[in-house]
Amino acid sequence: MGQEDKPRASPDALLAMAEREGKGKLRVFLGAAPGVGKTYAMLQAARAAKADGLDVVVGIVETHGRRETEAMLEGLPVLPRRPIHYRGRLVPEFDLEGALARRPKLLLVDEYAHSNVPGSRHPKRWQDVEDLLDAGIDVWTTLNIQHLESLNEVVQRITGVRVRETVPDTAIQEADEVVMVDLPPDELLKRLAEGRVYVQDTAARAIERFFKPTNLTALRELALRRVAARVDSDLIEHMQGGAIEGPWAAGERILVCVGPDASAQKVVREAKRLADLADAPWLAVTVERPGHPLDATARARADAALRLAESLGAETRALVGSDLVEELLKVARFENVTQIVVARARPSRLSRPFVRTLADALVREADGIAVHVLTFEEGERTAPRRRLPPVGGLDGYVAAAMAVSIATLLGEELTKHVALPNVSMIFLLAVLIPALFFGVWPAVFASLLSALAYNFFFIDPVYTFTIARPHEVLALVIFLVIAVIISAVAGRAREQAKASAQRVKAGRRLYDFTRKLSSLADAPEVAAGAASEIHAILSRAAVILSSTRGELHIAAAWPPEDRLDTASLSAARWAYEHGEPAGARTATLPSVPWLFIPLKARQGIIGVIGIEALSGEPLDAEGRVLLDALADQTASALERAALAGEMADVRSAAEAERVRNILLASISHDFRTPLSSILGASSSLIEYGARIDPEQRRDLLSQIREEADHLDSMVRNLLSMTRLEAGALDLRRDWVDVGEVVNQSVAAARRRGAIQHLTVRLGENLPLVRADQILLNQVLANIVGNAVRYAGASASIEVSAERVGDEVEIAVTDSGPGIPTGLLGHVFEKFVRAASDRADGGEGAGLGLAIAKGIVEAHGGTITAESPPPGRASGLRLAFRLPVEPDTGP
Repeated sequence: MGQEDKPRASPDALLAMAEREGKGKLRVFLGAAPGVGKTYAMLQAARAAKADGLDVVVGIVETHGRRETEAMLEGLPVLPRRPIHYRGRLVPEFDLEGALARRPKLLLVDEYAHSNVPGSRHPKRWQDVEDLLDAGIDVWTTLNIQHLESLNEVVQRITGVRVRETVPDTAIQEADEVVMVDLPPDELLKRLAEGRVYVQDTAARAIERFFKPTNLTALRELALRRVAARVDSDLIEHMQGGAIEGPWAAGERILVCVGPDASAQKVVREAKRLADLADAPWLAVTVERPGHPLDATARARADAALRLAESLGAETRALVGSDLVEELLKVARFENVTQIVVARARPSRLSRPFVRTLADALVREADGIAVHVLTFEEGERTAPRRRLPPVGGLDGYVAAAMAVSIATLLGEELTKHVALPNVSMIFLLAVLIPALFFGVWPAVFASLLSALAYNFFFIDPVYTFTIARPHEVLALVIFLVIAVIISAVAGRAREQAKASAQRVKAGRRLYDFTRKLSSLADAPEVAAGAASEIHAILSRAAVILSSTRGELHIAAAWPPEDRLDTASLSAARWAYEHGEPAGARTATLPSVPWLFIPLKARQGIIGVIGIEALSGEPLDAEGRVLLDALADQTASALERAALAGEMADVRSAAEAERVRNILLASISHDFRTPLSSILGASSSLIEYGARIDPEQRRDLLSQIREEADHLDSMVRNLLSMTRLEAGALDLRRDWVDVGEVVNQSVAAARRRGAIQHLTVRLGENLPLVRADQILLNQVLANIVGNAVRYAGASASIEVSAERVGDEVEIAVTDSGPGIPTGLLGHVFEKFVRAASDRADGGEGAGLGLAIAKGIVEAHGGTITAESPPPGRASGLRLAFRLPVEPDTGP
């Protein structure tokens, strides 16, 4: 074995080890039935650990009144239980929070399958243990075999008792250590009769129903088998993680070699029988040599045998390698296989002394591994012999004849002018050319023609097939052998290069497929792109079905297809529900013309991909592997698109929630001031009435009107923004005097208490514009209000209007601090505010300028912001332009 062939650690095993780093260790004390001494054994081991200086705490232990168990608790710190109210009484339960706060090195948690009282953090105690392990706390617990989920129905058939409290099988599979606590049935029944398991009345009922000798024996065997399987999986993981080659015969593991022959399925059934007898896991492997493609019949036999093995519970693999024995033994040692099942070939009588069969090679080289060699009748020949590729077309033979003819003519011409010691070298070239371009059989044909031509034209006596000198016979034979060998080697190299090119092509197609899917955004585009690409790659009709609320529907198909027949839909639904292939050339609904593969993602099965499988040649092993890879990539792309859609929905919901919160906060804040003023003024008028002099009464009424106008303005802003976002803003256009709108906005600002120096500058010959005057007043009021709010008390504000070409520009310029550069580009967005206790536009919700922009653009105009304005060191200029319609004037 070369340096590059040294065994390497399994990535899956290394990943499993890495995931356990930093977590606590779980030890399960497993028993076949209650009363075998699990808790006692756990406490006994805990006392020994505490004596060694380990920080041991009893989280919860159920003694069930057993004196010997209670005695084992002495000297061990016990965590107080947490009382939980349930149905009118306090139920003491395991205190998970207290255990996490205490963080001992080792915690004892009895009865792993216990159901917690409602109100606990988790409904099951095994979920509490998972939190403890994640926190880095080692946990010891107890479990009876009947509480395993996968054995629940088995135990019910054995005992007639339905166990309600179960735990997932990962309780055994993921435990770091499983300790089997065993007790013979006779001793357990004796303990039960003595009242050392249950009280007398309960014990009598238990003996009648559950604790029967036959039941206990069956449960004991279940527990022993499960622990043995757990230990075997630990051994495999350890060997693969440490790159250790097997076999270590601690447990039986069987490998069956599947060939493309008529007896392949019988070999699989024999291997299944051996696996059942040994109660051992098994795997079925087929090996294909590059450059030796199988015909359609052989490929179908190999695929059918692998499908049969998979249906019988075997793990299946399809390998590629030039040396069958090396590949099989490499897998066997990596998987710790102890027995190999292989069929014996029956070579012909003449070739038996010279042919070494696969079975012979395995027996010779499989050190430490038992090899079962199966023999069958003559008509069921197994392990087919190595065959040359099939005979090619007529073109190769024509090319071979032409190459030999050219070599003969070339040899004739050269021998006339140059004395060549060996003309046969020219004929070797004639053999090599058809071998490189047409394969093995044309090259062999060229070898035979070359031998005949060489004999006829260049070996004395020439122009006859007679050989005069004996050494010429030897030379001709050697030439023929060399020519055949060269043709075979060159032909095989050509076939291998062709197979390699096909694999490279498949890899490039898969890369292009993945790259194209990664550029698609949503699920419909991914499905459509995947269907068209799969059709192009496999040259078969393809369809993708996605799931919506558990119902399958066609998401995409190529060529376009909008429906499937009832049988095809049934096969697709079966593949979706069971997570296994269905349809054509499978064991489920094989008459359906489509082959359906489930699309498996991390969140589960999200759909089904189907290809038309009965038309044309069946998919070979490489084609099936490529289809599985395409299905995996499609599932990943669809899941990514779904997650992207969900993220967009989440972002939209978050943005809507943010907008709602800002709006509610702004409204609650900015409505409070005018409402308070209105309530105060109206209360004064009501309570004091005639005692208030007329001037004060007029002021209070004016205050009520102004604050009511303020509220009305804010409500109009909110309604306008709602209409703008809904696209329902109704413009009631009429001829509007721009100068009048400007003067009204300035007057309104002064009435509302603006203390800045407000000036108005109107250009000459201002035209009328067609606009909605109410909305135009709102725009200018918002912009002026924004300047009053942020410019400062000592600032000056200028409101101007002038004609600029075919537009009228209305601008509000202030001498305040202006707007920071980073905020200037966002000033017209909703809920954008400068650093102030109040908001823009006097409305406080950050909507004023956004509404102004929407109304101006609805009129066909534009709005801009400049800070500082041209020619000034500071300040802000907000300007909007409205188009002037033709033939309008003052």
